[in-house]
Amino acid sequence: MTWVKICGISDIASAIAACDAGADYLGMVFAPSRRQVTPSQARKIVEAILQLDSRPQIVGVFVNQPAAEVNRIADYCRLDWVQLSGDEDWGYCQKISTPLIKVFHIAPDARQAEVSTAVWKGYSFVPPKQLICLLDSAVAGTYGGTGTPFHWQIAKAVASKFSVMIAGGLTPENVCELMRLTQPWGVDVSTGVETDGKKDIVKIKAFIATVRKFDLEHSGGGQLD
Repeated sequence: MTWVKICGISDIASAIAACDAGADYLGMVFAPSRRQVTPSQARKIVEAILQLDSRPQIVGVFVNQPAAEVNRIADYCRLDWVQLSGDEDWGYCQKISTPLIKVFHIAPDARQAEVSTAVWKGYSFVPPKQLICLLDSAVAGTYGGTGTPFHWQIAKAVASKFSVMIAGGLTPENVCELMRLTQPWGVDVSTGVETDGKKDIVKIKAFIATVRKFDLEHSGGGQLD
């Protein structure tokens, strides 16, 4: 099964819709962004999700924020995972008390061997059951949510060796192409399920349905042991 993360959730209606559609992870952004939520807003969303019979894992997205602040927000908002999308090193990561999603920003001139080495180093610092490595596009001046894809051949090479989640320019229309090429452990989408900068429930449902259909028709992504 390929795991699906819907990121940039900022309201209860979108969160519930993503849950109903079968999302495995929901991401809320605490870093400066047009999708940013406050801890109090996030807690209300989490409280609504916790009322459901089944729920996805809740992820908080942070960028270069003090570790103590990240831990405080994660505890207050009852986050299952902390996603670090900035320049945090592995020493910083070890200060975070919640399981981690660490983003690797893939530049246009990135080399597969360098990315693979960086991912391997991450798994050597943090136990695999407490770490998900996420490959996303490197875009100057931002740390994610750009809707811009990177070179998927790099993703293919890295995903053949490690369990990774892939983001960057994914949409309901192209996610099958990515999955066919890379067979990732998971996929992450934000901009690709928006219309005019707002989460689009129809697109969220279409994205998840497309991933599930692909998994049924093909071998799908690998499980994280």
